[in-house]
Order: sequence, then C-alpha cells, then structure tokens
Amino acid sequence: MTKIILHGACGRMGRMITDIVRKDEDAVIVAGVDAFQNAPSDFPLYKTLEEVTEQGDVLVDFSNSKVTDQVIDYCVSKKLPAVICTTGLSADQLTHLRDASKVIPVLRSANMSVGINLLLNILKEAAPKLAAAGFDIEILEKHHNQKLDAPSGTAIALADAVNEALPEPYAYVYDRSGRREARPQKEIGISAIRGGTIPGDHDVIFAGEDEVVTFSHRAYSRAIFGKGAVAAAKFLSGKPAGLYDMQDVLA
Repeated sequence: MTKIILHGACGRMGRMITDIVRKDEDAVIVAGVDAFQNAPSDFPLYKTLEEVTEQGDVLVDFSNSKVTDQVIDYCVSKKLPAVICTTGLSADQLTHLRDASKVIPVLRSANMSVGINLLLNILKEAAPKLAAAGFDIEILEKHHNQKLDAPSGTAIALADAVNEALPEPYAYVYDRSGRREARPQKEIGISAIRGGTIPGDHDVIFAGEDEVVTFSHRAYSRAIFGKGAVAAAKFLSGKPAGLYDMQDVLA
C-alpha cells in the first residue's frame, strides 16, 4: 500500500487524484496540503507542508510552480520521494530538481499520460526519417483558457524528442510575426491555442511535398494525468535516489 501526501489537494487535479485513489486498492492519501482548502476531503488537510504529521511513502505535487522550490526542499528534508507534476518550471527550478535527485528519488514528467509518453518514443523513430526526406516540422497545442504557461511543457517535450533524434538540432520558433521570409527547413514551429475547457490537444505535423503526416494526442479528461500520477507514485515509492520520468514507469 503506497501512502501518498498530496500537495495541491483542493485543485482540479488534486480532486481528480483523490477520486482515483479512492478506487485504488494499492494506494491511499494519508494527508493533503492546500493553502485554500476549498474542497471537502476524507483525509487530514493542512495549509502548509510543515503542518503535516502523517508519514507518507511519496509526495505528489500538482500545485503551482511558485511553490515548487519549497516542495523540493521539504521532500529533501524529510527524505521523501517526490512526483512533481507541476508545469512551467524555470531553468533554476529544474536545476534544483536535479540537485534534489542526488538525495531523494524525484520523478518529473511534462505530461503524465501513457499515450503522450508512448508518442515520445514513436517520434524518436519517425522524426529522423521524415526530416531527411525534407518534411517541415510544426507542433500545435491547445489547452483550456485557465492554463498559465504557453507553450505547454508537453509541446516542448515533444519538440525535444524530435530534436534529440535528429542528426543536428533544429531551432524552436514561437512567433514568426516579426519576420518576412520563407520558412527555413531546420526549425520547429511551436504554436499555442488557449480557449474554453480543452483538457489538452497536441499535434506534431510533418509537412512534406504533396503529403502531410500528423501524430496527434487528444486528452478528453484530466483523469489520464491523474492516473499517470498515481502510477508514478506507486512506482517511485522505495526507489533509490535519482531522477526518473514516465518512461521509467512504462519500462
């Protein structure tokens, strides 16, 4: 039985994870943390991590990047494995995560869904062949109007998967409004759309001469991210210090 401390327990994803864990015989939430405490819970709920008295096997963080450093420091001080699901982390915060992983097991993934992580593997195989054939590469992502970061962490992860598979790196381009010229081949255009309640859509488009190949992923519910986070928590519990991602969970 994996004992979870849920940080961001009253947010949309926190409530989703709570519902998932209720139906999981191999996991339980022993404590939740949320500064707003605006949702009912069937476990002890605290405003700060420092107030938590329950012992957990792993912490799952689905909160806000503004407090990620505090979450990391808390987990290091308690020798508590951490699943970091919060997106929009800065370069300094990513360095902080890597440093923490020398002391505790840390799992971070730009997207917790099984489908996206399998897509990353597919792109690594397809991208070099299509790029060599002269296909241009574009990524289009769509999310709900409350998402704070753009482009999404998942879009960047998809671009990184493509780039890592190419013989030489392509440049990332987020805005072409300031230039008037034909599209260079060795770039990856990344575009973001925000509107309504879209949980998350991602298209990786390879546009060639007279043909287009598109790899798509559609999220119809945030539940896919919650299920991935719970699977990650169960995977990480008891692991040695190190930096993990969802690829490790799926291996």
